[in-house]
This record gives sequence, C-alpha cells and structure tokens, in this order.
Amino acid sequence: MANKVVLAYSGGLDTSVCIRYLQTLHKMDVITVTVDCGQDDDFAGIERRAKAIGAIKHVYVDAKDEFAKDYVIPSIKANGLYQGKYPLATALARPLIAAKTVEVATKENAVAIAHGCTGKGNDQIRFDVTMRALRPDLKIIAPIRDMNLTRDVEIKYAKEQNIPISTEAKKYSIDLNLWGRAVEGGSIEDADFEPPEEAFQFINFKNDKAGYIDLEFDQGVPVAADGKRMSLTDLIQYVNDKAGAHGVGIVDHIEDRVVGIKSREVYEAPAALTIIEAHRDLEKMVLTKHELAFKRTVDDQWSWLAYAGLWQDPLRADLDRFIDATQTRVSGKVRVKLQRGSIRVVGRQSRYSLYKNDLATYAAGSTFDQSLAKGFVELWGLQSIIANSVADTAGKKQQQQK
Repeated sequence: MANKVVLAYSGGLDTSVCIRYLQTLHKMDVITVTVDCGQDDDFAGIERRAKAIGAIKHVYVDAKDEFAKDYVIPSIKANGLYQGKYPLATALARPLIAAKTVEVATKENAVAIAHGCTGKGNDQIRFDVTMRALRPDLKIIAPIRDMNLTRDVEIKYAKEQNIPISTEAKKYSIDLNLWGRAVEGGSIEDADFEPPEEAFQFINFKNDKAGYIDLEFDQGVPVAADGKRMSLTDLIQYVNDKAGAHGVGIVDHIEDRVVGIKSREVYEAPAALTIIEAHRDLEKMVLTKHELAFKRTVDDQWSWLAYAGLWQDPLRADLDRFIDATQTRVSGKVRVKLQRGSIRVVGRQSRYSLYKNDLATYAAGSTFDQSLAKGFVELWGLQSIIANSVADTAGKKQQQQK
C-alpha cells in the first residue's frame, strides 16, 4: 500500500496538477481537502474534479464561521492592512487551511502534507510555518515550488494529462474568501496595465450615485448594518454587495513580498475596506491620542505577522491581548458615504466618545476657558524657543569672530 499524502486542494490549476505529480513522481495516494472560507465555489464540482484526476478521497471542511470568528474579527480589531493597503484576505485564510489540512493528515495517518504554492509567493511561508508548528514530523511536499514550475508549463501539462482547467484560470490566478478576492497573473503582471473590468467580480463601475451605510460596532466587532443585526458572515456579505455596488473595494499597489520580490497586486475587498475604515474612525473617537499612537504601531506589527505567515508566533497572541484591551470602548455607530469608489466617514456616535461638543465648539456656550491656554502655549514651546535663541546667539558670535 502506498503512503498517503494530504493535499490542500482548491480545485484550481496549481493544486490540480499537484495531484498528478504526487501520484506519478512521489508514488503516493492523494487525499484532497478543501476548506470553505467563504469562497462560494462549486464544492461538489471540486470533489468530482479531484477524484477524476486521481484522489482516493476528498474531504470538505466548512470553516466559514471559524474563519470569521478567529481570523477576520482579530483583523478588524487590528485594522489589518499590510502596507496600509492590503486587507490580508488570503493571508488570513492560509493558516486556517493549513491547520485543517494537518487535522485531516493526522486523522488519515498520512506521512506527508502538500500544497500548490510557488517558490515566489508568500503562501508557501504561511502554509509551511503553520504546518511545521502544528506537526513538525510530517513531510511537506510542494510540487510547483520543488520543480520550479511556471504557469504556462502547468497549463501545458494539464492539457497533456487531460486535467480540466477553467477559462478563468488561463487568464488570471484567483483566490477568493469571505474577506476578499485576489487577482494575479496574466496581463495584470504588467505594472503599467490597467486591469480590465472583467477581472472584477463585485465592483459596479457604472454607478455614479452616492449611497450610505450605517455600521454598528460592539467592542470592536461589527454587529449590525443599516440597523439590522446579523451574523458576521451575513454582515460582511451585505457590506460587500452594497459597497461594491458603489465602486468601492479595489486595491492596486506594488507590494513587498516576504521573499524580497516586489509584485503588482490587485485585490477586490469592498467589505473589508469599508469596515476597517469605519472601525478605525470609531477608534479615533473613543481612544486617547496616546492609545491611538501606540496601537498604530501594534496594528502594523500585527498585520506584518499575519502577512508574513507568522500566525503561530507567540507575539501575535501577545498583540491580540493588547488589542482586545483597547476594544472594550470601541462601541458605537459609524455612517459611511460610498460614491464612485470612494469611502468617507460622515458621521459617528458612541457612548464612550471623548469628543465633547461643549469643549470643541467655537460658539457661545463653550465650557473651555481660553485664558488657560496662554500659559500652556508658553510652556509647550519653551525648549524650542530657547533652542532657537541659543542657536541665534551662537551664530552672531561666530559672525563677529570672522
């Protein structure tokens, strides 16, 4: 009996050719596992494809709620944006998929686990580090990386082996989950090429009308949209549809991968960008400037760990504890205006608000005693004033000595 390997299987080009390579080159029985993180795929079709290619067994794991609760929520609280742009959709799903693959490998007494990552991307790190952290005794096989395969070679091999591939796979490499959609490959690799409208799934490019969405947060977690309380998965879908209908959600930027390569990345994430913008704005209302300044540093570090495949690192859990402590007052409502791809917060309210109108107003009725400001200003700029005076005096002395 051949040894068993469990392959994290998406049903796409890379993982489909991996089944055949694992069979022919490694002489192993392949068990495929597909983890549902909200990608809205034809999972029955994926199972049929895996078995048609030669998998001896296929396992489907519904992890949508777990993904939302244990990965997306922490990312919202951390305003998770890598390099201030990418909402970490793929990065968040990879450690969960890796963990579920390890669980299946343990249950099936497999000797190895496999994935379809290339040697150029970040996913190989996310998979490998998580898998090794959970089961360091299991061998990891990555046929695409190990054989240095390129996409055109994979497509040719798939045709030779009668492995079915979609028309979309020939154009782009797509990764989709509850939190966003990544579009790679093809003409998009040209950094000076504007992605065509056909590359996007959620965005309406023709709607010029403005729209509004009201989001309610409870301790940093979105719990309602437009006055309707709903589960997080339903809320994300609701915001995704509404924001996307107003052209919101495209991220197009030059990204620094962990392996040192700069890459042109295109993402589609209407819900993620809208929710994070609203959450960050609410934080500015309820947290002190000292909390906000330090949390920005923590958020950046948290986003880096998630992006760089270090989800299992103890520091990420340490940062979560600090972030959770800041979220106890991040409750309230935020109103966002959506128009022609732009997101703008136009209103916010919270019972924990540090904004007090009677202090901030310039109108009659202000409770702020302006006379107190004079002494504060003198003390605030004292050292700067003295430093300039000393420099001016020293400069005059030097001039006199010449």
